[in-house]
Amino acid sequence: MPQLQFGTRELGTNRPTFIIAEVGQNHQGDINVAKQLIEIAQEVGADCVKFQKTCLTEKFNQAALNRPYRSENSWGSTYGDHKKYLEFTEEEFMELKTYANHKNIMFTASAMDVQSLHFLQSIRVPFIKIGSGDSNNLIFIEKAAATNIPLVISTGMQDLPGVKNIYECVSKFHKKFALLHCVSAYPTPINEINLKVVSLYKRTFPDIVVGYSGHELGIDTTVAAVALGSKIIERHITLDINQKGSDHKSSLEPWEFRTLVEKVRHLEIALGDSVKLFQNSEQACYEKLGKSLVASKALKKGHVLRLSDMKAKVAEPKGIDASLIYHLVGEILKSDIEEDESITIDSYE
Repeated sequence: MPQLQFGTRELGTNRPTFIIAEVGQNHQGDINVAKQLIEIAQEVGADCVKFQKTCLTEKFNQAALNRPYRSENSWGSTYGDHKKYLEFTEEEFMELKTYANHKNIMFTASAMDVQSLHFLQSIRVPFIKIGSGDSNNLIFIEKAAATNIPLVISTGMQDLPGVKNIYECVSKFHKKFALLHCVSAYPTPINEINLKVVSLYKRTFPDIVVGYSGHELGIDTTVAAVALGSKIIERHITLDINQKGSDHKSSLEPWEFRTLVEKVRHLEIALGDSVKLFQNSEQACYEKLGKSLVASKALKKGHVLRLSDMKAKVAEPKGIDASLIYHLVGEILKSDIEEDESITIDSYE
């Protein structure tokens, strides 16, 4: 059974689903908003709050940073200015981590480049997220795996051979990683989610934890991902989906994130285990409607029971359970039984 551990938290089969509240850059570049989202993530029941850490000159070349960025979501005249506005310093990250610890919620971030990877390693996050933007960046994934820190890797913009490349790359170092099914569209069209990929991952990678990172509208698909076996789920969280920023529309507001957590926890209870039992709660229905055996005709003492001598009916008093009818064939009656009378354990020798 695949298992994974983030600090003292165990993930995997027979463990609760690990729920990540992805703040990303929905903090609008404001550390106080970031702290508010940390507090909300804890209050709505998320297990972890996650940000993004980037060294802009490591992730982008200069031409990409200089590209004009004219958009309703822009925080600067160039893409570099836009990203710089939304990026917290290392000191601010430490402040956020301390705040999350104070609020008793796990804190981590996506490493967007090697320098950010080493920074997150230095502040001892319990796991590091690799986003779909780096799902083809095998050199980077290899460096992340070499840290021996648990990894959670989203697999958007990949086909199955590409995901297998990720699996093989990390597996050279360890199996302390999870693969999340993901479609990198914001929001994701419902007909392109292909949630059965979660089941495909479970079959293809049976020795690691699998999960789902969703960007669709609503929560039903994410809940369904848990039913299919996702042990990690990740959704963006925001104060208001109408705020400026490209991620807000596919994020969950606090009330919706709380509902997601509640639905997942209720589903986990309902899923139970794979043992089929006669449940205690069914006893009342069995007493009222459960079939038991009655005589199909009047039978005399000493009669050897045949199949044709018995019928299954709702009977009063409750007789022998109807499922045992074949076991009673050949039994000898020790008293007379009237037609339609219950056959009980005292009816035969």
